Amino acid sequence: MTSRERILQKLKLDPKIRMVANGDEVVNALRAEQSASVAVIDEQLLEEIPKLREPEARSLLRDELPKAVRRGRLKEQTQAIYVNLFVELREGTDELPTPLSDRPAGLPPVLRKENLVSAAIPLSELDELLADPAVVAVESAEQIRFHPPLNLTHDVRPPKAKQRSTRSAARTSAPQVLIGIIDVQGFDFVHPDFLGSDGKTRFWSIWDQGGETRPAPAHFGYGAEITADHMNAALSAEAEFGLLATELEPQSQMAVGSHATHVASIAAGNQGVCPEALIAGVLISLSPEDTDRRRSFYDSTRIAHAVDYIFALGETLDLPVSVNISLGTNGHAHDASSVTSRWIDYALGTAGRSICIAAGNAGQEAPAAPGDWGFVMGRIHTSGRFTPENPIRELEWVVIGDGIADLSENELEIWYSPQDRISIEVKPPDGSWIGPVDPGAFIENQLLQSGTFLSVYNELYAPPNGQNYIACYLSPFFSSRGVVGVRAGTWRVRLHCTDLRDGDFHAWIERDDPRRFGRLGVREAWAFPSFFTQETNVDNSSVSSLACGQRIISVANLDEAGDRIHMTSSQGPTRDGRSKPEIAAPGTDIVAAHGFDRERPWVAMTGTSMASPHVAGVIGRMLAFDRTLTAAQIGGILRRTARPLEEGNFDWRNDSGFGRIDPTGCLDEVGRLRERRDLTP
Repeated sequence: MTSRERILQKLKLDPKIRMVANGDEVVNALRAEQSASVAVIDEQLLEEIPKLREPEARSLLRDELPKAVRRGRLKEQTQAIYVNLFVELREGTDELPTPLSDRPAGLPPVLRKENLVSAAIPLSELDELLADPAVVAVESAEQIRFHPPLNLTHDVRPPKAKQRSTRSAARTSAPQVLIGIIDVQGFDFVHPDFLGSDGKTRFWSIWDQGGETRPAPAHFGYGAEITADHMNAALSAEAEFGLLATELEPQSQMAVGSHATHVASIAAGNQGVCPEALIAGVLISLSPEDTDRRRSFYDSTRIAHAVDYIFALGETLDLPVSVNISLGTNGHAHDASSVTSRWIDYALGTAGRSICIAAGNAGQEAPAAPGDWGFVMGRIHTSGRFTPENPIRELEWVVIGDGIADLSENELEIWYSPQDRISIEVKPPDGSWIGPVDPGAFIENQLLQSGTFLSVYNELYAPPNGQNYIACYLSPFFSSRGVVGVRAGTWRVRLHCTDLRDGDFHAWIERDDPRRFGRLGVREAWAFPSFFTQETNVDNSSVSSLACGQRIISVANLDEAGDRIHMTSSQGPTRDGRSKPEIAAPGTDIVAAHGFDRERPWVAMTGTSMASPHVAGVIGRMLAFDRTLTAAQIGGILRRTARPLEEGNFDWRNDSGFGRIDPTGCLDEVGRLRERRDLTP
């Protein structure tokens, strides 16, 4: 293969996958423990390489580090390391490329939507995939972010049933809508809020993507599908075996205070917004601490599969579907061009379908009180404009220290117009400027004196949207002899617009949820989110990239008691200027089911995770009344009927969208739409 052919192939490939492909199998086996899209399919390798939280993992000293590492090209790979990815094919491609069609036993099947494909392949087959002329682009699946609820309160009264319009389908004898919940931590399907008058669960099915107790759902090939028959049989057997039904029919995650259970209760519990619905749950496999994360995938491909599963159920049951996703992603361009967003938008092209997504809890930019660290989760975005007088901007990017060794891969993405050209330099906390890295150039896995690896990719014309972007990674040092966390302190990033025509740029930090590994020498080893300094942070456009989709409904957290948006609620607009979030709904101190805890059955939680299912429930009632509604029409009705906060007007605001949701107004507007349609000759 000529050097030109290799360069052309690399242009198809997401930089994140290129960086992984530049690591050997030991590095990637350790990387897989925290990377959602990398997995080890080799039992011997898993036994040979100790997990990061095991006692054998130790911190290397500086004089033990190698002087240099091989970088800048894809390494020879074994079949042991697999990567989960999306592939975009040329329009009209019927046959899949060989690495996608020739599948070893035991792997999930390849799933396809139009010209987009979701698949896991060994890194050793990456070259062959890129060489196929049908392949336009290969994009890494994104890390899923769990939005942990805020301000949990157990001393609460059970919620009152929501007041419902006479237009609601709640009074019909048969369910008129399916509510789908895509979430984490388990579904407590026998909580009183999910039991019908006959004592049976109102869940139709639960796809546990990390489960092994039941066969996988057809066409998906992984996880376990727990049906209503399974759940009700377990309910009937409780007395005989002296165990709870959820113990007789277990899921891979059953956390006390489960996020999924609380969310489902808000949307479709007996005391929730849409109690007339059937419920389907998909449990995303975010592995618990005592499970080997290196074996599994838990990235945005799982969200895409979950959406397909629930919509297929709706077709089987002949029911319209309202889905809620209180999870998020923060990478990519925040303009709905990621493959995950496009996959979901394709799925919403059919009438009778809707998806609500929590905007995210990244709205806080400063401490609200002494000792408040909530801003760490909020300082994720910055933006600016280059001018002829000021063609240089500097960003401050903080990796936390204070006794913590950060073993996560910290990522900064800078997106800008294809009209411009920007060079980048990076200055470590204890070093001098590195670069410049000019447009079209890159630094790959450069080992710094601190033991941190620096990778910078300055990409032109990204295949999903034609925009330019710079991906900057700070990676820990992994080896079979030990590890070194990312250098703590303030990293400086200097951007120089060398050819100015447009001038605007946006940057986001891709987040990882805080997770403790254990001790690493004298320090605590964590996967910990990095963040911008207050001077660099720009307090808007922090909505989750997953919530930037064209046809989805993005939901903000309304604090009803204060008649204001909660300070942690993420803000819009999208990078391309669209109005996200669209709507605000009650999300502060929301009382709903407390999963897997019979002593304390109710709990109050706060977050956009609680606001989004409220809207999903309202949309469920709208679809039960008129199943011909499209996702676009639903969005239009929500905008039309939204009520301003305080003394505001009907203008869109970056924190509250078009205002608070009006459930009765939504149903009345659906009724008027039906009447007009019925009167049309």
